[in-house]
Amino acid sequence: MKPNFSFEDLLLVEPLRLALEETGYKIPTPIQQAAIPPLLEGRDLIGCAQTGTGKTAAFALPILNRLAANPRRLEARRPRVLILTPTRELAIQIFDSFKIYGKHIKLKYAVVFGGVGQAPQVKALSTGVDILVATPGRLLDLIEQRHLQLQGLEVFVLDEADRMLDMGFIQPIRKVIKMLPERRHNLFFSATMPPEIMQLASTMLVDPVRVEVTPVSSTVELIQQSLMNVDKDKKRDLLRHVLKDPAFKRVIVFTRTKHGANKVTEVLDKSGIRSEAIHGNKSQTARQKALENFRAGRTRVLIATDIAARGIDIDEITHVINFELPNVAETYVHRIGRTARAGASGMAISFCDEEERAYLRDIEKLIGKKIPLNADQPFHIAYNGPVRPAPPEQRGGGGRRGNGGGRPQGGGQRRSFGGSGRPQGGGSRSDGPRPQGRSEAPRPSAGPRVGGPIANGPANGTRPTGRPTGNR
Repeated sequence: MKPNFSFEDLLLVEPLRLALEETGYKIPTPIQQAAIPPLLEGRDLIGCAQTGTGKTAAFALPILNRLAANPRRLEARRPRVLILTPTRELAIQIFDSFKIYGKHIKLKYAVVFGGVGQAPQVKALSTGVDILVATPGRLLDLIEQRHLQLQGLEVFVLDEADRMLDMGFIQPIRKVIKMLPERRHNLFFSATMPPEIMQLASTMLVDPVRVEVTPVSSTVELIQQSLMNVDKDKKRDLLRHVLKDPAFKRVIVFTRTKHGANKVTEVLDKSGIRSEAIHGNKSQTARQKALENFRAGRTRVLIATDIAARGIDIDEITHVINFELPNVAETYVHRIGRTARAGASGMAISFCDEEERAYLRDIEKLIGKKIPLNADQPFHIAYNGPVRPAPPEQRGGGGRRGNGGGRPQGGGQRRSFGGSGRPQGGGSRSDGPRPQGRSEAPRPSAGPRVGGPIANGPANGTRPTGRPTGNR
């Protein structure tokens, strides 16, 4: 990051500068410094960045700046901007951020997602919105029911593209892209860039600027990691033991399954430890209430699956506990990045039973170091002998992504949109539950790498006449 660089150097419109000042934002994060200038010029952008890097403001501020500088009369069912994101929680978080940054700009916002009634969402769209944040399932439902059209779209943002891949959304995404107008401004974000994601990016981006932040294999230096070996049937006892420490003030406990999350919650509640679970089978209202209670300190322990935890952005989380090690090595990094946010320190504790030693080996290979063993606990056991490999259907491996413990194998059927699998009677799809895979990532400790020249273009983000855009 350039020394003494501030948001004032970005030449944003006055209402945005005022909102940033009121919010306390002074210095852009590395991705904001790298991404905002080319986006203000109307360049397409591909960003390799995780949640927690300041990514939302990196695309929200240029979008708001563009709309403020080029006001347009609202059209029913035709948004000017579409941000597509994989989960309800992340959609709500992005929606809230836009409202905060754009509070001094006269714009209308809406967020649509499954798992709740669609009537209020349809009503919001019927009067017209400038900015729409959506999850894929509900978006396609509304389009198919003719409550929404994308012909007038100016800006398209695809967020968490690799997560979309993990959740089986790639085909629906391609369907959405085909509905977009040819001339548009495209922003594409993904935590990792596997071949499928790069291929998808090539279909929607034109001569993009590329911005990268710290790769997923890095872990925040302020996180103190430790490992506790324990028999599988003693994990609940160990969890109760560590939570007796009053230093565990705000804790996220990760399980691999929804059933496991419910069981852990029941055990803690019976022990007098206030906890709540969030996962795909919980209603949106219940999930939001659990997050609010956790954020406000009314709930000390939040039990979460990786899918449900997507979009949690809460500071002052003191501890992350991996009750079960993830079977995808990258997920470990995303999980522990929930703590040590905003410059604070944090601790990440992992329980490991005999069956999980193969997962531990993959995690340590990915992060490039051994996780320190803590044998000072009453349920410690010593593991001797070779590591038994996990069954292939349970392995996520140490590579970029596995099946997340839930993806269909081989010719397995993915979740379908339309056809015989569509809900009958006009019912709408839910955007959860989903197979588990990667979760969110830690803040990067290094600045971004920017690829590609930054061309001088119109300040309002339009493209020169005759330049090809959209699908190629």
